[in-house]
Amino acid sequence: MSASNIDALSINTIRTLSIDSVEKANSGHPGLPMGSAPMAYVLWSQFLKHNPADAAWPNRDRFVLSAGHGSMLLYSLLHLFGYGLTREDLMQFRQWGSKTPGHPEFGHTRGVETTTGPLGQGITNAVGFAMAERFLAARYNRPDHEIIDHMTYTLVGDGDLMEGISYEAMSFAGHQKLGKLVVLYDSNDISLDGPTDMAFTENIKLRAEAAGWHYLRVENGDDDLDAIARAIAAAKSDPRPSLLEIRTTIGYGSPGRQGTSKAHGSPLGAEETALAKTFYQWNESETHFVPSEVTAHFQSIATRGAEAQAAWEARMSAYEKVHPELAAELRLALSGELPANWDADLPTYTADKSGFATRQISGAALNAIAKRVPTLFGGSADLAGSNETTMKTESVYSAANPAGRNVWFGVREHAMGAMLNGLALHGGVHPYGGTFLVFSDYLRPSIRLAALMKLPVIYVFTHDSIGVGEDGPTHQPIEQIAALRLIPNLLLIRPADANETVAAWHYAMAHRDRPVALALTRQKLPVYTDSDQLARQGVARGAYTLSKESAALNILLIASGSEVILAMGAQKALEAEGIGARVVSIPCPQLFLEQTAAYQEEVLPSSIRARVVIEMAHPAGLASFAKDHGVSIGIDHFGASAPAAVLMEKFGFTVSHVIAAAKASLREVTHA
Repeated sequence: MSASNIDALSINTIRTLSIDSVEKANSGHPGLPMGSAPMAYVLWSQFLKHNPADAAWPNRDRFVLSAGHGSMLLYSLLHLFGYGLTREDLMQFRQWGSKTPGHPEFGHTRGVETTTGPLGQGITNAVGFAMAERFLAARYNRPDHEIIDHMTYTLVGDGDLMEGISYEAMSFAGHQKLGKLVVLYDSNDISLDGPTDMAFTENIKLRAEAAGWHYLRVENGDDDLDAIARAIAAAKSDPRPSLLEIRTTIGYGSPGRQGTSKAHGSPLGAEETALAKTFYQWNESETHFVPSEVTAHFQSIATRGAEAQAAWEARMSAYEKVHPELAAELRLALSGELPANWDADLPTYTADKSGFATRQISGAALNAIAKRVPTLFGGSADLAGSNETTMKTESVYSAANPAGRNVWFGVREHAMGAMLNGLALHGGVHPYGGTFLVFSDYLRPSIRLAALMKLPVIYVFTHDSIGVGEDGPTHQPIEQIAALRLIPNLLLIRPADANETVAAWHYAMAHRDRPVALALTRQKLPVYTDSDQLARQGVARGAYTLSKESAALNILLIASGSEVILAMGAQKALEAEGIGARVVSIPCPQLFLEQTAAYQEEVLPSSIRARVVIEMAHPAGLASFAKDHGVSIGIDHFGASAPAAVLMEKFGFTVSHVIAAAKASLREVTHA
């Protein structure tokens, strides 16, 4: 071994802590930590700029364990560097309430930069981190004042590079020339089911180079620490993103399991654990053993991070004196807060029968916010013209113009979703991304993770119903609204008119505790009387009375988005017959169900059992509000290719159908 004694001792400490934790839990993945401990140790001890005393230091390097199943590698490092994970925490690996869950979770364990586990997500998050760093550096750095200057490193496995999302991410990163992104590829030819050559034989070098990446290969990643260090140093100095293929042995040191899939996803077992520790010349009598000299070594390394942060704070103080306005703007951006009066330019709209498409108003709101929020940052997956996601006074983000704020993600919806997560996790920017609602399925894994991490990502989903018309069933969302509403922590807002759309943007920007998806129309919708007065509070509460009954209340007409116009038309006809009808707009049922019982009762009185619920989507979305005697008008089959007006007639989204449903519900209540 070319390592010094303390290096070898440190690496074997990482390995044995990982083995012991998996063994105690009787669950987990020991093979990756055993094989990749040398590269992780070299990175963290020689290159990674971090301060365990302040895990949120803005100018720290980011480390993403994309191969999140190897979580004990990261937990061992966090423990040894003093991030607050104790020996007892490691011993509680994968147990109820522990700080060491099976896969790393952002916000749960100090020092974890992102939630990983679904393969390919972490490397794509890392691209988002690198994007944010370069944008903030371009916007705020000045000569002699390099305030934003850090790297993003990610450790990936074969599985990460098999996932399609990694192709999208590498293509985008290479095109953007994100030179401060370094991928350490734990290349061991083994996946969970067996040798990777059963399914994966491509030339990674050629793939990386074709995507515009810098590629290096380290032949002996098991113990050639000097070669690993040289590769990382070369990657740091190259202007392209770098992929370092580091050849390792999965389960290194386990004589009966190393180099096989048996080391991947199962504990070694007592006998093999003892043999591995013998190979490492390790203390076999005690689990989770850390030699005192290793503790001292890691503490010594950690002091360098504190010194680096202190130097940065001094540079920041000098920067504030020379560029006080920029510094104040940067401090605010890094805090995640919004500038004063950020919403001052948001438009309001008076009643207008001809109206606007809500995607059009979304674009107007976006541009109003962009004028006052200089770190609003995002774009579309090649549908900016349709999604109305372009900031019209801003330039395009590119390798030549890293201060641009309009991102051309290309036709890469899946990667866009995970990059948005990386942008939000990095901090300093307010990210958004757009595509058609039907293509939200491509983003769904990333949306789910954004919701799990409670990230303030905004999704602009347009063309939200069969109102898309002639594009046909491939482009007409049916189940997507209901499916998105099923994701915990995600808010889907489907505005009914221009003022609700502006209110939806206001809510999405002002509330930073979870992601928000906007479902917007292609077709024009009228602007309703009084919505300019009611929408802001109504959207924030999820539902509200848009049009009150003029006689004693007999029936509730409940609708979201474009179908509110049907409820309004039916209300007029019913009231002409002496039937008191109330129109309730319900742009976000999740928010409505979070309101007090008193408010819910005020809007939807339980005594009114006659109800019609209308939404041009799968009825599972809103049907529960119909209760026992109501009627739900939705669509539980795919659409068709025809003009929108024809489709709505054929599929029953007409005022006459709503009136008939209302009368049927009233009869049901009468005879109940």
